[in-house]
Amino acid sequence: MAIKVIAQRRVLKIGKNPGVKKFVMRPELYTPIQEKKVFKEASIRSGISAGAMKAAWDAAGEVIKAWATEGHSVPLPGLGTMRFGVRSKAVEELDDVKTGLITTRRIVFTPSVDVKEELQGTSIQITCLDEDGTVLKRVNSADSGVVEDNDTNGNDNDNDNVNGNEGGGTNDNVTPNPNGGGDDNGDGEPGEDED
Repeated sequence: MAIKVIAQRRVLKIGKNPGVKKFVMRPELYTPIQEKKVFKEASIRSGISAGAMKAAWDAAGEVIKAWATEGHSVPLPGLGTMRFGVRSKAVEELDDVKTGLITTRRIVFTPSVDVKEELQGTSIQITCLDEDGTVLKRVNSADSGVVEDNDTNGNDNDNDNVNGNEGGGTNDNVTPNPNGGGDDNGDGEPGEDED
């Protein structure tokens, strides 16, 4: 198994270096797997009928939604935990605290150690394309396999806002890429915040 990534050369139109050509990476889009196929495969692996599996999963989903809306961090067995949160602006004065400071509501997923280890051990295959989509070369990753961990590196502090910005330490200037994957402030360098 491998994660497939596209690195396509394109002219940057915004950001720090407009007009410069760079290879910008994005995940290769996969065909979504149908829900019934998931239950069928889980049924084969567990010996439990697909119908019973779906009924149990649906019931668990309702429980997860109910507990998450009560403020709990809810375990997703075999995957990690999920909770709801918010992104908000910081203010100095008590009288300025109001719901209008909330900019987004969030679903925060924290993967289990097993899931992170699975991702860390999965190779990445990169296909390099020119502007027209012609394959230039293919390479296999030799990266360290570091997995981002929002809960331990301070990137998941929903209400910890620095300098009055939308806290959380993630790149809030991301432009959606119509070809899949988050873009990069337009400079071809994902994850780089512009101050």
